[in-house]
Amino acid sequence: MDKEKVIELLNKDLQDEHGAIIQYLTHAYGMGEGEMACEIEAMARDEMRHLDWLAETIVELGGIPSLERGTMKMGGASVHDWMVNNVSLEQGAIAQYEEQIHAIDDPKIKRLLRRILSDELAHRDDFEHFAQKSHRETMEDVRGTKSDDMIRTLNWGIEHEYTVILQYLLQRYLTPNEEAAEELEDQAINEMQHLGWLAEKVVDMGGTPVIEHAEVDRSTSTADMLSADIKIEREVADAYDKASTKADDLKLKKLLLRLRDNEIYHAEVFGDLLEEEKSG
Repeated sequence: MDKEKVIELLNKDLQDEHGAIIQYLTHAYGMGEGEMACEIEAMARDEMRHLDWLAETIVELGGIPSLERGTMKMGGASVHDWMVNNVSLEQGAIAQYEEQIHAIDDPKIKRLLRRILSDELAHRDDFEHFAQKSHRETMEDVRGTKSDDMIRTLNWGIEHEYTVILQYLLQRYLTPNEEAAEELEDQAINEMQHLGWLAEKVVDMGGTPVIEHAEVDRSTSTADMLSADIKIEREVADAYDKASTKADDLKLKKLLLRLRDNEIYHAEVFGDLLEEEKSG
């Protein structure tokens, strides 16, 4: 199989891992606190590792990782329905990886796909167990329908965090600057935390988290990447600061100020990297 076809297949895998991450996080947030929700979040983190491995392999082959979301099965009126959908999603992934392991000649890529497959088999079994459990017990969607100005602001924050997660990861894979790549990955992980904090707060306030992203900057030079990152971090830090002045709840105010301070830190780190890049 030629290199371009392998890249195409791996990008399809990457897209589906991306879709699984969002599907599983949406379900975990919709279930609220509890052991099952925590386990599903852990599986989403497994899928994040898969996405990372696949993206690195695509770049090694000379390709560019896709930012698209692949297969998702988001329907269902109950937690039991969600778990059944998750089983189906994993079964599709298992079949896809098994087919690719058979078709791809490269032993290193075969080994990677077998490693991912082992996780997907375990996920399928876990979701089958969760489907049985949620059928026996009453498990409801804890998200609400409230949509006031503050919830809309928090969902705007989720959109921002999701966008820069994708942006920083893409930049991390493409930049030849090793120090910048390390920092971009670190800040992307921090933004993942932010997304979780915001989504959980939206649910606590009676709303529904909207996990969608805006346009991702696709600059190709490291300096342009960092300049775009600094600009968006400064803008968002200012937005979180302004939102904090409108928050009546002390915990919410503290969250928004923490997010503001984190974004200021990101902008400063990226600023140092940009100066080094320009002087190098």
